[in-house]
Amino acid sequence: MPTYDYQCEDCGYKFEKFQSMTAPTLRKCPKCGKKKLRRLLGTGAGVIFKGNGFYQTDYRSKSYKEGQKREKAYSKKSEGKSESKSSDSKPGTENKSSSKSKSDKHSA
Repeated sequence: MPTYDYQCEDCGYKFEKFQSMTAPTLRKCPKCGKKKLRRLLGTGAGVIFKGNGFYQTDYRSKSYKEGQKREKAYSKKSEGKSESKSSDSKPGTENKSSSKSKSDKHSA
């Protein structure tokens, strides 16, 4: 239900009234009691969209969606290659174990 703005043409009293769209327009001013009330044109309220279907990305073309799938597949492949390279050998671990064995030999 919308909120309507009213103004009395006689006394200038301005107010808002919450009414249904089918309700009759008010005629009598609540302040002065004269039948000089006029409904004003309002700016209206903001519309709130809830749910799916209101974003530009919800209606992407088929070619765009296929391109996104290819890009995801490519990025997964490249991630797998970088992980396997880093897990094969860890730099510095061989040097530490060999340096420990050398220091153990010198102290013995």
